[in-house]
Amino acid sequence: MRPWVEGLRLRGYAADAIDLPRRRAEAAVAALQAAVPARADVVLGGHSYGGRVASLAAAEPGAPYAALVLLSYPLHRPGGPEGWDARTEHWPAIRCPVLLLSGESDPFARLELLRGALSRLRRAELHTYPRLGHTLRPVLDDALDRIARFLEHVPAG
Repeated sequence: MRPWVEGLRLRGYAADAIDLPRRRAEAAVAALQAAVPARADVVLGGHSYGGRVASLAAAEPGAPYAALVLLSYPLHRPGGPEGWDARTEHWPAIRCPVLLLSGESDPFARLELLRGALSRLRRAELHTYPRLGHTLRPVLDDALDRIARFLEHVPAG
């Protein structure tokens, strides 16, 4: 996450990365909550597993976060698109605006399923990148610029 943190800092945003324990995403939410202040001026986000954990934290009752940024959200395991429903069943409880950035060839997120799942979010924006899989590094600067534009429209806590 270092390039993402550095890129956000260069764009004027305070940004940090945390190490999450490798276990079921639901079990890692407590570690995220212990490391990140639950305040209305905090934006949560992450890549893949980290984004899934952040989305689960944002769906907790009373979660105060300003916004959520999901990079390459793991909608399902590769070859197992039927898992998308379980991995988004918490999305209706997310109250903050959400930005999703995804590669159009991501084996963890069939594009048509991801677009369909957006209806579960109250306020969501999706941007996809052709010919990219589960990494967004080749479009890092564009993705960071999109995140910065998204955050410009997020009300301050």
